[in-house]
Amino acid sequence: MDIFSQLNTLIMAQRYKHRSGLLIYLGIFFLLLLIHSSCRPDSAHNPYGVFNIGALKNMMRAGDISAKVNLDTLKDLPHVYALGAMAELKGEIQIFEGQVVNTSVQTGHLSIDSTFNGMATLLVWAEVPRWKEHTIPPQIKSRQQLEQFIKETAKAQGMDTATPFPFLLEGTVDSLDWHIINWPEGDMEHSHEKHITSGLHGVLHQIPVEILGFYSRHHRGIFTHHSSYSHLHFTTPEAPFAGHVDDLQLGSSMRLKLPFVE
Repeated sequence: MDIFSQLNTLIMAQRYKHRSGLLIYLGIFFLLLLIHSSCRPDSAHNPYGVFNIGALKNMMRAGDISAKVNLDTLKDLPHVYALGAMAELKGEIQIFEGQVVNTSVQTGHLSIDSTFNGMATLLVWAEVPRWKEHTIPPQIKSRQQLEQFIKETAKAQGMDTATPFPFLLEGTVDSLDWHIINWPEGDMEHSHEKHITSGLHGVLHQIPVEILGFYSRHHRGIFTHHSSYSHLHFTTPEAPFAGHVDDLQLGSSMRLKLPFVE
């Protein structure tokens, strides 16, 4: 029961009591309403509408991989982009422009779910109706170079890089290290290495990809790992499935897309 339902029940229970008592409860209601409103996300501090549920540090430290949110929360958002991990770490979540490509490992094989029926233990999302494209210079190869380029390009575009924002990468990568998590039931000892190797994993070479990422300098341990400022998932036009990007080397003629800023 949310705060408003609880307070409404309390007030209704008191409606036959003395008028002054009801006024006291009404005063409490409006005070808590004011507090609740002040705790809502401030658009000035979240200009690109990035929201997240769950935290990597809770998985690593406490082994908490339980369901946090139903994916159908996002199904009516037409321009939604999202990534994350399925509940109990039984697959990867990826949503491009409202199109779902959730991928899990079933008896050693890939299984694709194109519905919003699943539950997530970690989810990051944003709505982006328009993107602005930038050519990535051929000398940008490593993930570290890419993150620096994203930051500099976003600043030049007039974006606030102190706040989280989504981005897209398109083109042919030289190489891409990936995994699709399939966590063993009952295993409470988490590590980054075990997350990579628990399911299917490998390296792709010279393959066209679409990559969805979220960049933030303030969400390490939340939706980025401690060694990175970004969380990346990818899909391929040839065999559409969602995978987590562990590392990559960019190819030439790749493109970066950032949210369009008026």
